[in-house]
Amino acid sequence: MLGWALTFLVVALIAAVFGFSGLASASAGIAQILFVIFLILFVVAMIARAVRGNPPV
Repeated sequence: MLGWALTFLVVALIAAVFGFSGLASASAGIAQILFVIFLILFVVAMIARAVRGNPPV
């Protein structure tokens, strides 16, 4: 999931350099959404690991 977020971020940056504003904004939006989803899943995984008794690494 993080790989997809980084991919869309790179696409957005390249599109912004070349001036494709519609493509850049769409890719940036998708990258932000995927990053937030990744962050939420990471926090949930850390909480689940702590609840099971395994300390976070």
